[in-house]
Amino acid sequence: MPGTQFPYPRKSSTPTAYTPQRSIPLHQRRNIKNVATYIVGGFTLLFFVIWLLGGGSPKGPRIPLGTPEVVIVTPLDPNLSQSMVDKIQENRKDYAARHGYATFFPNTTDYDLMPSVPLTWSKLPSMRHALTLWPEAAWLWHLSSEALIMSPGEPLRNKLLDPQTLESLMIVDKPVVPPDSVIKTFSHIRGERVDFILTQDQEGLSVGSFLVRNGEWAKFFLDAWFDPLYRSYNFQKAEEHALEHIVQWHGTILAKLALVPQRIFNSYIPEPDMRNTYTDGQYQQGDFIANFRGCQKDPTRSCDEEMAPLMSRWRELRDSQWKR
Repeated sequence: MPGTQFPYPRKSSTPTAYTPQRSIPLHQRRNIKNVATYIVGGFTLLFFVIWLLGGGSPKGPRIPLGTPEVVIVTPLDPNLSQSMVDKIQENRKDYAARHGYATFFPNTTDYDLMPSVPLTWSKLPSMRHALTLWPEAAWLWHLSSEALIMSPGEPLRNKLLDPQTLESLMIVDKPVVPPDSVIKTFSHIRGERVDFILTQDQEGLSVGSFLVRNGEWAKFFLDAWFDPLYRSYNFQKAEEHALEHIVQWHGTILAKLALVPQRIFNSYIPEPDMRNTYTDGQYQQGDFIANFRGCQKDPTRSCDEEMAPLMSRWRELRDSQWKR
């Protein structure tokens, strides 16, 4: 009808069964937000673990010109005789000069180890200290003051730092702590991914000679090993047993570890009463390292006297190789 207006039907506040939903209910939006948070957090954690295990670039950090590839760290007990200190420093400095390495000789008393803690723990803060002094060095090598380098002309790169060489030497799928630890070394780790190299003896892990690759993982590892909880715990062999514990219980450390045969760079000069009881890691002429393990701790032994024959032999090798 003219002039008549027909109003639109009033919209109902109750949607029909066919009306599309225009918004997600509040409780569902909250659930979606929580799930998204968990997903993002999970990916972040996964990325961190991959980064930690990977240790950065497989090729390692680029070493600026003039930076040593290796820093040899040998903590010295202030109670050592001056002749003993001179021998150790002479041995290390000669080797370092041949291959462009650096040497570091801190005192075992330079660091706060906590009361009643054995001075052998000082190897860990001394390594951490070396990281700050040579932040661009590729590797740190802890070598006990009871050991001598007996192959002055052989660089560590050729000996075991080359990834392919290291892979050929690695002890894989074997108990970390002999003879029957249920935790075994990884069988698939690649040489360029290894950040921690050491040896075993017949009793367990041996820390008289070990290598740590410089980087964020090294800082994490050394700090974890030096944790006050481990220092205050009465481990029978102090930092050695602490290391065995963390290697077996922390996958991020086991995943970066390579065990190599003991005679590669930690041969023992056996104690007088053990010469016929342990031969696998016993020093033989031509070995890289001669470790007079225990000679400083045992009051019935003299490192000076025991080292004298091999020190003379080392000087002969040193002089003959410098003449070439």
